[in-house]
Amino acid sequence: MTRRPEIGALAAAGVIFVFFLAVAPAFRSLESFFTVLYQSSTIGIVAVGVGMLMIGGEFDLSAGVLVTSAGLVNSMFCWYLGVDLWAGAALSLLFCLAVGFLNGWLVMRTGIPSFLITLGTFFILQGANLGVTKLVTGAVASPDVSAIDGFHSLGLIFSSSFEVGPVTVWGTVLWWILFVLISGWILQRTRGGNWIHAVGGAADSARAAGVPVVRTKIGLFLAVSFLAWFVGMHNLYRFNTLQAGGGVGNEFLYIIAAVVGGTLLTGGFGNATGIAIGAFLFGMTSLGIVYAGWDPNWFRAFLGVMLLAAVMVNLYLRRVFR
Repeated sequence: MTRRPEIGALAAAGVIFVFFLAVAPAFRSLESFFTVLYQSSTIGIVAVGVGMLMIGGEFDLSAGVLVTSAGLVNSMFCWYLGVDLWAGAALSLLFCLAVGFLNGWLVMRTGIPSFLITLGTFFILQGANLGVTKLVTGAVASPDVSAIDGFHSLGLIFSSSFEVGPVTVWGTVLWWILFVLISGWILQRTRGGNWIHAVGGAADSARAAGVPVVRTKIGLFLAVSFLAWFVGMHNLYRFNTLQAGGGVGNEFLYIIAAVVGGTLLTGGFGNATGIAIGAFLFGMTSLGIVYAGWDPNWFRAFLGVMLLAAVMVNLYLRRVFR
């Protein structure tokens, strides 16, 4: 159990799953299960990157609004500068990577805690999302991009779905699984994974042992930015337009998913499987509450309970692994 703390998250997910099976008849269908997977995937993709960053000893509170920024930048470039969506997506990716690099560089250059640096980035992006969108469009939503060249081809990459019998499977679920597998392979099978655990556990000792601490941590911030861009593209090409104020609060979902999955808040320990289970637990609970006919605001209370429980588990794990 102590070596595989994600088992606790899996057990909690199993209990909650059985509970909603009992109280919500609509939850019992195969279709609802795949809906839960989809709901979990949009949180889970970014949570993979945020969780890896936490294993490396850092936090990113700007990831949620960066998801929205990614879609807004893409739509603004295309609609108002006349570039096609492929070019807009590339420019959006460069923007997100620049934000990630800046976050990592500032953290490593100044020594200021990453949650403060990225909290500043959060407010900058949130204000820019709302201010620029309203200035350009006169509203708080991005322009509809469905009529711009490249929409359908990019939609196939970022927001495709297909039917398997009576259920709809979203491509983001498959992408989520792929990203989890890749991150698990990196963390468990590569030298880079050893570096991530080392810099999160004891950065000074890792530096003395020759681990490239700066490069490793900046690389993790870049990974978060890439995954935020990916989900931003999905949101844009699924809904055609985005609300400029979207994404606020999701940064806590990413962090809590990682913590519930067994990632140490102090860094140095965690795995991709646990992070994925944490994201699935939240997707299942948010939809289970709806299927049960309860007020969706109860989900916030559930998040608080899970966070407190996860912190208690973290205190125990910290004593075990430190």
